[in-house]
Amino acid sequence: MADFYFLRHATTEWNLQKRLQGRTNIPLAEAGIEQLRNRKIPAALQTLRWFSSPLERARQTAEQLSINAASEMALIEMNWGDWEGRTLTELRATQPEILAREEARGLDLSPPGGESPRDVSARVTAWADLISSQDSDQRFGCVCHKGVIRAIYAAASGWDMLGKPPHTLDFNAVQGFRFTDGEWQILTLNIDISR
Repeated sequence: MADFYFLRHATTEWNLQKRLQGRTNIPLAEAGIEQLRNRKIPAALQTLRWFSSPLERARQTAEQLSINAASEMALIEMNWGDWEGRTLTELRATQPEILAREEARGLDLSPPGGESPRDVSARVTAWADLISSQDSDQRFGCVCHKGVIRAIYAAASGWDMLGKPPHTLDFNAVQGFRFTDGEWQILTLNIDISR
């Protein structure tokens, strides 16, 4: 059994523009850096063994919050393939049939040339299994991405990503999950990190 606490990176320019940024290495916007000035990791989570997605926006978030995080490729954002950098509005105008078909697949939505939330969950689960079996600490922090957090939340809650999720996630907060024998469970959602 191990506990994992997931924190999404702060705002980027592509977030402000509502672009699917996936693996494009977009840095934090000035608005994102400003957000982090008003956030602090709770004392109980400061002693976790922390990891970060290798993408700059996650690394910058960790640095701004004084988190010493090791880079971990398993925590990289979902690959949006050919949809990378596009907005949903653009996709609805240019590829309405493909977008509708993929959205109806929920956990198996897979952009052309990309990966699905189910793939993301499998990737993070394999890493969680490995790291929890190698480390006696059993409490880990992860600075990552919305797609990663949603995939783990779906696995923990049984949500198929069709319709509204059973809980409302605050992506400015920390989400806690317990990992036992290859399965995810919700531990604590929406842990406040505002100062």
